[in-house]
Amino acid sequence: MPVRDPIISSLRIHGRRLRVAQWNFAGQHRGLPPLLVFNGIGMNLELLDPLARAMGPRRVLCFDMPGIGKSPDPVMPYNAVSMALATAAMLDRLELERVDVLGISWGGGIAQQFALQHRARVGRLVLAATSAGMTMAPGSLPALSRLADPAEWSMGKALERNLALLYNGGGTGDPVSLNAATPPSPAGFMYQLAALAGWSSVPLLPLLDVPTLILAGDEDQVVPPVNSRFLHALIPGSTLALIRGGGHLFPFSHRKQFLEKLNAFLVAHEPVDSP
Repeated sequence: MPVRDPIISSLRIHGRRLRVAQWNFAGQHRGLPPLLVFNGIGMNLELLDPLARAMGPRRVLCFDMPGIGKSPDPVMPYNAVSMALATAAMLDRLELERVDVLGISWGGGIAQQFALQHRARVGRLVLAATSAGMTMAPGSLPALSRLADPAEWSMGKALERNLALLYNGGGTGDPVSLNAATPPSPAGFMYQLAALAGWSSVPLLPLLDVPTLILAGDEDQVVPPVNSRFLHALIPGSTLALIRGGGHLFPFSHRKQFLEKLNAFLVAHEPVDSP
């Protein structure tokens, strides 16, 4: 299905200016809610473009976190709670009452918090390559220590090396172009790391009554699949699926398999009032 180039806007939300992209597909959306995507750490929204273009026939939204991509540096720290509030305010500005939510890696934490805080605004929740926060079972220590170093993200070659690590993360899959990667600012990266420091969704996940799909790469060395099994055990009625040969960011390296599972889940849990 043909796809228009994303519409890029800059919105001032709760004192922060956020760069927002909307991929609007040509033709009808069949009444489906838009899909809101929370990206991984240090990842600008352009990296999502190939995946968003393959998600027809629905509208897809994503925004650069403060100091990431082309969103200005944060003027003050933020956390999962305040970013969930800012996201709700952004949806208000865009006149969107209800969305489906996809959280990838770091973005999975914000996605969980948003679903917990704003249950009425979430139709379905998809969590990919993520964990319940500070209770996570860690992956490869050398990989994690490199990913936590701002210097490894603020220079072009280091950024490319670390994104390659994230995309592969121990798995195999299709080559992923990193030409669209933009180094985050040191402040933006540090604030993004700090946003989930000490955060955990564990106490509240048993109360989450959103249809939820949990996806993991079975060769993920950054967030091992045991974390997804833990989420599955805590979220009532959730569905767990593994991507064979998938590393950490399998939604990009194993796009076909990821989209098959995503679309099958969304269709199976389609709102009753959709035509």
